[in-house]
Amino acid sequence: MAKLPPLMELPIETADDGFYSGFNKHVAITSKILVSALIVWAISVPENAAAVLGVLNAFLLKGFAAWYIYIVAFFILICVGLALIPSTGKLKLGTPDDKPEFSSFSWFSMMFGAGIGIGMLTFATAEPMYHFATNPDVIKGTTDASGANNVGSAYVWSFLHWGFSAWACYSLVGLSLAYFAYRRNLPLTIRSGLAPLFGERLSGSVGHVVDVVAVVATILGVAQTLGFGVEQFVSGLSRIGFGDWITAEDGSPSAAGVVVALVVIMGASTLSALSGVGKGIKWLSNINMGLSFFLLAFFILFGSTFFGLGALFNGLIEYIVRLPGILVTVWRPDGTETGDALASWQEGWSVFYWAWWIAFAPFVGVFLARISRGRSLREYIVGSVLVPSLMCFVWFTIVGGTAIDLTLNGEAGDLISGAGQSNQLFAMLDFMLSPTLAWIMAIVVVVLLLTYLVTTADSAVLIVNTINAAGEDTPKGRPHIVFWGIALSLVVGGLLIVGGLDAIKTAMVIGALPFSFVMVLMGIALVKAVVKDSIREKNGVINVHVES
Repeated sequence: MAKLPPLMELPIETADDGFYSGFNKHVAITSKILVSALIVWAISVPENAAAVLGVLNAFLLKGFAAWYIYIVAFFILICVGLALIPSTGKLKLGTPDDKPEFSSFSWFSMMFGAGIGIGMLTFATAEPMYHFATNPDVIKGTTDASGANNVGSAYVWSFLHWGFSAWACYSLVGLSLAYFAYRRNLPLTIRSGLAPLFGERLSGSVGHVVDVVAVVATILGVAQTLGFGVEQFVSGLSRIGFGDWITAEDGSPSAAGVVVALVVIMGASTLSALSGVGKGIKWLSNINMGLSFFLLAFFILFGSTFFGLGALFNGLIEYIVRLPGILVTVWRPDGTETGDALASWQEGWSVFYWAWWIAFAPFVGVFLARISRGRSLREYIVGSVLVPSLMCFVWFTIVGGTAIDLTLNGEAGDLISGAGQSNQLFAMLDFMLSPTLAWIMAIVVVVLLLTYLVTTADSAVLIVNTINAAGEDTPKGRPHIVFWGIALSLVVGGLLIVGGLDAIKTAMVIGALPFSFVMVLMGIALVKAVVKDSIREKNGVINVHVES
C-alpha cells in the first residue's frame, strides 16, 4: 500500500569466499553454463546449430512480430509520459544531495558509445541506401525505388529503427534500475526493476532467473553488435593494406581475419574493463566521441551537406508526423503480393531491430544507470532518448545523404550500393577522395571502429560481471572479467566463422524474447512505483532511502 514505505532492502546471497567470492553462484554459474553450451554447440556441430536456430528464428519473427511492435510503442509511451508529467520529471535518481559523477560530455560520450556507436558507422550509410531502394512506401507503390521522391521515405524508416524506439528500450531499463538503486538502495541489477511486483521473492529463484535471462540476452545482443563491427573492422584493415588473407573471396572476413580482429578487440577491452568505468571506459568514450565529430565534420565540409540537411529537415518532420501510426502498424501475410512483401519486410527489418535493441537493453540499461546517479528523471530521459536520437539522425542524413546524393546525382552509379554493407562507407570515401586521402580516412575509420568496439565490449563485460555480482559495480573478480571477455570473443568468432552474421542474428532474436517479457514487467513496475511514491510523498511517507 502507498501508506507504507516501499521496499528498500533486497538481499541477494553472494559467496563469502572461494573463486566466486562476492558473486551469486546461481546466476554466475548458470549463465556461464548456458553461454558455454551455445559456444560448444555452434562450433562442434555447426550444421545442426544453424538448422535448429534457423527454424526457431523464422518462428519467432513471424509468431511474435505483433508482440515486438506493440511493446516497443509501450516503452516509448512510458518514457514520454514520465518526462512530460511535471511531478515525475523533476524526481531525482538518487537522494536530494546526490550530484552527477560525470560531466555532461563524458556522460553523453559513454552513453552514445555503448549504445549505438558501432552500428552508426556500419548503418549510417548502408541503411538509408537500402531503404532508398526499397521500403514499405515503395512496396505499396507510393514512392519510386531509388527515385528522388523516395529520399524522405528512406529516412522515415531509417529514423524509425535508429531513433526514439531504440533509445526508449535502453532508457526504460536504465531508468528502472537507477530509480530503484539510487532512490531505494536496491542492488544495481536487473531483478531490482521488478521489486514493486514481486517484492522480497526476488531475493530467491525468481530473481536468479531474471538475472540469468538478462546476462544471456546481453551476451547475444552485444555479440550481434560486435559481429557487425568486426566485419567492418576487417574490411577496413583490408582497405589500408593488411593483405588479402584477412578476407575471403566474397569479401567477407576470413577465419584468420575474425580471429586477429577479436584478439585485438577483446584483449584491449578486457584490460579496459579491469580498470573500471571511471578510467579506461571513460577515456575511450571521450576519444571515440572526438573522432566521431571529426568524421562528421569531414562529411559536413566535403560531403553533400545541403542535400543531407534537406533530408534531415524533411525526413524528421515526416518521421514525427507518421511515428504514431507506424509504431503500431503490424503487417501480416494475406496471400497478396503486396501484403506478403510488407510482412516480410517488417519481419526482416523492424521486428529484427526491436529484438536487437531489447537484447542490447540489459547491457546498455545497467550501464546508463551506473553513470546517471544524481540526474533528474526528465534530464535522464532527454539525455538518453532525445539527444542520442538526434545525433543518429544527423549522422544518417549527412553521411548516408552523401551516399544517396552521389548515387542519385553524382555519377557513383552502383559503386556504393553494390559494395556490400561493411564496405559501403569505405567505397564512398574511395569515390570522393584521391587514393592517398581515402587511405588516410580509412585509417581514421578503422581507429574509430576499434575504439567503439573496445568500448562496447569492455562495458558489456563489466555489466555482465555486475549482474553476476548482485549489483556490485567495482571491477572485482578479475578472473570472471577475463572469462566473459573470452566467452564473448568465442560467441562472436564461433558464430561468425560457422554461419556468418545470420547465425549471430538468429541467436540474438532467440535470446531477446525472454527478456522482452522482463522489460514489459519493468515498465509496469516503474509506473506503479512512480505513482505510489507520489501518493507517499503527499502523505508524508518516506519514499527515498536515507543513508544511516
